[in-house]
Amino acid sequence: MGGGPVARRLAERGLNVLILDRGGCDARGGKAGDYWKEPLHGVVDGEARVYHDIMGSAVGGTSVTYAASLERPERHDLDEGPDRPHPTGGWPVGYDEFRPYFESAERIFHVCGEPDPLSCEPSPELAAPPPLAPGDAALVAAFRRSGLHPYRAHVGIRYLPGCTECIGRPCASGCKLDARTAGVEPALATGRAALIAGCEGMALRGVAGRVTHLDARLGVERVTIPARCVVLSAGGLASPRLLLASASEAWPDGCGNGSGLVGRNLMFHLSERLAIWPEGRAQLGRPAKTISLRDFYYRDGLRLGLLQSMGLDASYGNVVHQLNHKFDRSPLRSLRPLRGALRVPAFVASQLLGAARIFAGILEDPPVADNRVVFDPANPGRLAFDYRLTPELRRRRQVFRGIIRASIRGQRAFFLNAEPELNLPHPCGTLRFGADPRHSVLNPDCRAHDLSNLYVVDSSFMPTSNGVNPSLTIAANALRVADRIAATFASVEPARATSAR
Repeated sequence: MGGGPVARRLAERGLNVLILDRGGCDARGGKAGDYWKEPLHGVVDGEARVYHDIMGSAVGGTSVTYAASLERPERHDLDEGPDRPHPTGGWPVGYDEFRPYFESAERIFHVCGEPDPLSCEPSPELAAPPPLAPGDAALVAAFRRSGLHPYRAHVGIRYLPGCTECIGRPCASGCKLDARTAGVEPALATGRAALIAGCEGMALRGVAGRVTHLDARLGVERVTIPARCVVLSAGGLASPRLLLASASEAWPDGCGNGSGLVGRNLMFHLSERLAIWPEGRAQLGRPAKTISLRDFYYRDGLRLGLLQSMGLDASYGNVVHQLNHKFDRSPLRSLRPLRGALRVPAFVASQLLGAARIFAGILEDPPVADNRVVFDPANPGRLAFDYRLTPELRRRRQVFRGIIRASIRGQRAFFLNAEPELNLPHPCGTLRFGADPRHSVLNPDCRAHDLSNLYVVDSSFMPTSNGVNPSLTIAANALRVADRIAATFASVEPARATSAR
């Protein structure tokens, strides 16, 4: 969500851009299994776990399989305020400076939806969403009777004829906007950008204060790619891994790691999933990614988060997928024949759940220095992390669930998860930006403090995770950083930039 928009804006501003993407070019119309084969290794509260199906395998990265949620954060997510203090004292770039870039990102991703009725900010210019299905209309009516303030979710979907929303899979028609369709393809259309797909960055190389080239792998070949400016957007896990893998005589602790914070302060969000039934026999259908509520976003001084429909119903296929996903993460995963037996409880569960809409609560988690990406020099390609839930986060999670439960009392609903669940597609904070190089990796323009020509535009830059999906914030920041880079290189002819994922 960072690399595509930054490449587009740089090319539109007249710079020559080479886009390097680890993904392939053949994922349009792909299947839900279009993910990297390499697992993600995590240690959560001291317990080792292995995760699959986390990162997308196409040009555009994980955005090609994302749920298209493009919600703005709230002002207090970025700014210190007298009534809502910020846990870090506020981001180094405030809400007002981000606002025009939120608007730009909403335009290029064709975001549709309705304004949040609880917001005090000017309403964004959103495209009109399609009419609600009867079941969703019944849910909205029930929420309002309970004193809640639902609104149509902000999504990057154009809802062309025959749209199926493509939640969790690539969109063959371009109806769902992602980093490829809203970023890479428009960049290439300018004639000032080129793409090398299937190119995996191995290490950045250079001298003190400056990157000179990238060591990469293209198929079975090792290649060296020079660049005047490098823009990194490999994601909140892989970007810090690449910087740590770039340790050299010039950078003994890793590229850009003068603060020692590269890979630290990892945040994910906690997910709360619940099924809610519409009253009567109202039918659910398309569109399914329809409803958001911010009534639980901030309560009694606690930073909580958004509740939104996931774009999934409780059909047999979706239940099977979720059970298979859990099985693949469980200690029983080596007993593969048992996986097929999950079809029986999936069928029973789908019959019991019936026409329920699945909602997800997104709970903000705090930056903790010991929560980090783990790099093993002996196995530099391994993606791994170490994460512990703080007692404060556990308490806040119970408050969040309790408020949701009390607010929808009277509606048929129940939580689908009992234990805390990390939202693994939302890693952020591992290369945080800030004004003080002792306490951050990037400066307010998202340039590495230690280097004159390295920028980062993925979720790594975020000093707090906020209570919404990070996609719009990432895209808006990428556009902002692109303008800073373009201004820096305005007097250089011809200017060249490399955007690597």
